[in-house]
Amino acid sequence: MSEKILKAYTDIEVQFYDLDPMNVVWHGNYVKYMETARCALLTKIKYDYYEMEKAGYAWPVVEMNLKYIRPLRFMQKVRVEVSLVEYDVCMKLKYRFIDLETGKVITKAESTQMVVKISTKESMFSTPPDFVEKVKMALAKEENV
Repeated sequence: MSEKILKAYTDIEVQFYDLDPMNVVWHGNYVKYMETARCALLTKIKYDYYEMEKAGYAWPVVEMNLKYIRPLRFMQKVRVEVSLVEYDVCMKLKYRFIDLETGKVITKAESTQMVVKISTKESMFSTPPDFVEKVKMALAKEENV
């Protein structure tokens, strides 16, 4: 695994339908926002869920941790940053939710996805070489920008 970290982000404006009865974002919607950022990262490396499936792999989430620091509120603009911090055995991602107006961190999170071979439904204990190559290409591209 490379020591360099690949990053991406997505900006979100909190919508009314994401609120709970206390008028803050329902805790489960943070997972939806994490998925949006994760998809931005996968698109950046040109290895989205369609590419994974074509390669014969699924990547289910096997672990997730969230630390809620401040609530998200209606119409708040937030950046969800995601960093790929491990990819040799699994895909481990770290997230930071940052208020775009104040720059304050709202939430920190992590998720881990393991590789499953679709044809056998068996877990793999190493990342497929095509995924590793896509990550390395994206990192090299960032270095040249």
